[in-house]
Amino acid sequence: METKRNRYGALDVFRGMAIVFMIIVNSPGSWSYVFRPLQHAAWHGFTPTDLVFPSFLFAVGAALSFSMNKWANWSNTEVLAKILKRTVLLFLIGYLMYWFPFFRLGQDWSISAFPIAETRIFGVLQRIALAYGLTAVLLHFLGAKQTYLVGAMLLVVYWVVLMHFGADGSNYLSLEGNAVRALDLHLFGAAHLYSGEGIPFDPEGLLSTLTCIANVAAGHATGVYLQRDKNEKNKRIDLMLLGATLFFVACVWSLAFPVNKKLWTSSFALLTISFDLMILGILLAFLPKGKRLPWWGRFFATAGKNPLAIYLLSQLLLTALFILPVGNTSVWEIIYNRAFVWMGAHLGSLTMALVYTLFCWSVGYLMERKKVYWNV
Repeated sequence: METKRNRYGALDVFRGMAIVFMIIVNSPGSWSYVFRPLQHAAWHGFTPTDLVFPSFLFAVGAALSFSMNKWANWSNTEVLAKILKRTVLLFLIGYLMYWFPFFRLGQDWSISAFPIAETRIFGVLQRIALAYGLTAVLLHFLGAKQTYLVGAMLLVVYWVVLMHFGADGSNYLSLEGNAVRALDLHLFGAAHLYSGEGIPFDPEGLLSTLTCIANVAAGHATGVYLQRDKNEKNKRIDLMLLGATLFFVACVWSLAFPVNKKLWTSSFALLTISFDLMILGILLAFLPKGKRLPWWGRFFATAGKNPLAIYLLSQLLLTALFILPVGNTSVWEIIYNRAFVWMGAHLGSLTMALVYTLFCWSVGYLMERKKVYWNV
């Protein structure tokens, strides 16, 4: 029990780090003043922020390796019902989160309709739901090794699909001509896609979810490996060596298929898996078996034990503060301008994000103290 408890702690810290940094990058005081490492790459390329979402998918896979142990004596119907329930609930929660508050609020506090025909279908939680659901089904019916092989094959298949079903020539990787956008437009229409790129294009599109299966499967494989009866030091070394190897493969592949978070290219999936393996290896070195988590580990573990609740709180409250009007501005902008901008535009923007993250973390802390853990 001691070893298992320690491993759960390491994974809680890893998952908590992903959630904490996700909130930080999503809540700057002003989007006009964000330090470059806290921005996503504009298109091709990579920043530390681009690692956050894939790391959470990796953590989902690691957690799945433990939860699947409980399914051993379940019937196929029971397992499928469990997977389907979790997938549908996560997807629905994500969809409703983007639709929230279900109406539009004008600067004069006038209320107008926000019809379902104009809502975004895909998003962060929706992608987690689909990647989890598809990977869990594959693992249950095909087994671990075959699922890992499918995950690797999908990385190649996705590259081929983009080349043959996107725009002609090198434009198949462009914002306008990629196959991810083309498929989403055909199936769902422009009104249901994210438009923050200037044109309808969803960075969490349906087609690019295929490569996310590799991130979840890699997390599952790591979780299975950690449960083996093997020297803990060797496990850390193995994770870091494998991570370094995949980093090299990803860099070579990126020469032909560039690293791109918004398309979730195969080289991007491999690169993020490599970083996750190395980060987890380092965490395990600082979180030795049988010892209490240090203060910083307990801080992140608190967020990792209630990731869905903390993430939803951060997003819904942020939306409310952004849409509540105060004259020609919003409550969020008023707080930034009056309480943080004196530090300097960029530093004040980052500090506001940190304070907001600490507030959301404190809610998770209170939930942990009361032993309230919200899962679907």
